[in-house]
Amino acid sequence: MQNIVETKSVSKIYETGEMTIKAVDQANIQVKAGQFVALVGPSGSGKTTMLAMLAALLGPTEGQVFIAGQDLSRMKEKNRVVFRRQNIGFTFQANNLVPYLTVLENVELMLRLNNKYDKQGHMRAVELLERLGLGDRLNNLPNQLSGGQRQRVSIARSLIHDPSLVLADEPTASLDTERAFQAVQIFSDLIHEQNKAGIMVTHDLRMARYVDKVIQMMDGRIANIIENPAEIAALASAGQEERSQIAIPVEPIELPAAKLPIFVGRASIPAVGD
Repeated sequence: MQNIVETKSVSKIYETGEMTIKAVDQANIQVKAGQFVALVGPSGSGKTTMLAMLAALLGPTEGQVFIAGQDLSRMKEKNRVVFRRQNIGFTFQANNLVPYLTVLENVELMLRLNNKYDKQGHMRAVELLERLGLGDRLNNLPNQLSGGQRQRVSIARSLIHDPSLVLADEPTASLDTERAFQAVQIFSDLIHEQNKAGIMVTHDLRMARYVDKVIQMMDGRIANIIENPAEIAALASAGQEERSQIAIPVEPIELPAAKLPIFVGRASIPAVGD
């Protein structure tokens, strides 16, 4: 299969006074058409910076970023804007739906921006939303939807203009467990069905069960790449076990001995300890 995403020794370096910060350091990754990848790592590991470079929102300091065979590092800014709009789909934690547009209009907006809106495009938007279980919500505004429904609208919007690459930044962070699993499973199914390259940044290792590859980052570097299905399943199980062990500590509360009298009807019974 063809590589839709390929980075070659890509780095992003920030100079702050006398300090040099390597947000991403000599990273090499590949993602093929029809492949869904999880980009994981602790906060500060470089995931967000890497995603921004893959999204053509941020240029690398060193190295090259290829999307669908195009070298983003050699593009002028105005050309990169057009390329991003036409070839990359996004879904975010906050959804970023336009509040005064209906569900259908939010999805069709990407077609209009790319001069692809026509009768066929309209029907494709309707069919995609129906596929996502939103056929009865086409004319609803975003504030009339649940969190899970808004996330599904965001997924539809990211795919409607037929991009080569679809990026998701913490798409489950604001969802409960059941809706999080549903959203990522739907996202995974559509990426595979439509033969897209998909990359999801997530802190939730449980979502690894829906991906084909896991790329682990640490201190700006690619620390590990997991492609073996058994190893990916083990990682997802470890994430499930970790979540199940999270509990809110409750400190025992010692109640002072009662000093007030207990009233029964008109009679007064002295409190214990008096």
